[in-house]
Amino acid sequence: MTTEATSRMSRSALLAAKAGGHDEPLEEIIIGRDVLELVSSAMYIDPMTIYREYVQNSADAIDDARNCGLLSGDDAGKVSISIDPATRTIRIRDNGAGLSNADFPRKMAALGASGKRGTTARGFRGVGRLAGLGYAQELVFRSKTASDTSVAELTWDCRRLKSALRESDGDIQSLIRSVATLRKTPAGDYPERFFEVELRGVVRLRSDKLMNPAAVDEYLGQVAPVPFAPEFSFAQEIRNALAPVVALGELEIRIDGSDRPVFRPHRDILTPVGHPAIHFSRLALSTISSIDGDLAAVVWVLHHNYEGALPNGAGVKGLRLRAGNVQIGDNNLLEELFPEMRFNSWAVGEIHVVDRKIVPNGRRDHFEQNAHYHNLTNQLSPTAREIAHLCRTSSIKRNWLREIELQKTVVEEVVDVLSQGAIGQTERARHEARAEDSLSRIDKALQQKVFVAEDVANQSAEVESLRGRLEALRDVGPGGQDPLASLENSQRKSFEHFCDLIYQCSPSTAAAKTLVDKILAKLSQ
Repeated sequence: MTTEATSRMSRSALLAAKAGGHDEPLEEIIIGRDVLELVSSAMYIDPMTIYREYVQNSADAIDDARNCGLLSGDDAGKVSISIDPATRTIRIRDNGAGLSNADFPRKMAALGASGKRGTTARGFRGVGRLAGLGYAQELVFRSKTASDTSVAELTWDCRRLKSALRESDGDIQSLIRSVATLRKTPAGDYPERFFEVELRGVVRLRSDKLMNPAAVDEYLGQVAPVPFAPEFSFAQEIRNALAPVVALGELEIRIDGSDRPVFRPHRDILTPVGHPAIHFSRLALSTISSIDGDLAAVVWVLHHNYEGALPNGAGVKGLRLRAGNVQIGDNNLLEELFPEMRFNSWAVGEIHVVDRKIVPNGRRDHFEQNAHYHNLTNQLSPTAREIAHLCRTSSIKRNWLREIELQKTVVEEVVDVLSQGAIGQTERARHEARAEDSLSRIDKALQQKVFVAEDVANQSAEVESLRGRLEALRDVGPGGQDPLASLENSQRKSFEHFCDLIYQCSPSTAAAKTLVDKILAKLSQ
């Protein structure tokens, strides 16, 4: 016993003596059967998380296979997912190391006693495999290694489990024995080594996403350790930054035998339905140090035109946290870091946690709140502020661009009106003054700091073209043939006065011009 432990015991004994009491041993410790519900269906409230938990376990099993030499560097870690709507069955199988017939009963019946704790594995609490208990009528695990001649199988009767949990309390060991059945079956056509989980009689939820291959693909593309798509040009640069420090464990996941495996949703250009195209133009990479000065996380952010909040359908919005290349929580986990929380939904990026002291919580919907996690978020704040600045700058720039386009439209209208040659000098002067005011407003807008030299050059070229057309009309009058040449001077004055009134009384310049164009067309016939 250490000196510190002895000192603590001495202090406890001293305090007990002062209180006039004495210590007594706990004779009986009861672990009730409700614990099983708490670590299964009560913990995993989002049905889709069952896919994350089982795929995460597959990634660890495939890592084990690589470490044991069962998979070479060129061999893909494969996970096949089959979804049968007719029987409402889901099967998830991997080509990892598998569990031997000898180890299978002990490891699969263990509750919260994972051998992964203290290792680099993604899971370590030993409860994730129970995620499916609340979402199926039966939950079946099967596995074998290359040296086994039979397949070990453990079947949970989920209906009987739910019924038993409503009965009077009892010990958890007897509960598990009453609802779980262990057997061995011939190897038959099963792979040489594998692990699989099968959910039979999957419950029908409102959206029934569990049985929707497209929804499963979308979900796993965001949360699972799968590669970026080949058509994403920033993929290799991100991978090069992560690979030396992050166990990527990228999996080849195929759903219902699809020719195309599951990929991350990122692309150079995203075109969500009902949303403007999102063009990614720049990648920013950075690192965060731990309290001890070691590497705590690798950060990458994709910059785009920041034209507003990204839609959920894009599958990329928000700064997201990952550990072991598996997403922790959802896209809103870090929104409080932003000066305005809404700007998180404009952002695209990930923080890959490396520091083992930053630990995901039991549900993997957040991290344990400790000094190491708070050190991480404190150092992420500047990144969030930079993104917020880009969002605000983009918003201001768009407002000025709208102002420029509005004023260019005014100048265009004036040029069109003057080209008609149908208004008098007073009304002509009024329109010219409108155009000059608009040109002045454009010049002021282009002086704003939100515009770069290229923006100013492009806009200035258009403005100078408009200015030239306006000056040409001011010097020589209406272009082409004079539409009022056939009228006598007094008639011309009357007609011009009539057209002046049309422009002055019409609800818009465009409406007035349309009417005057029709009148001039009649005169020319």
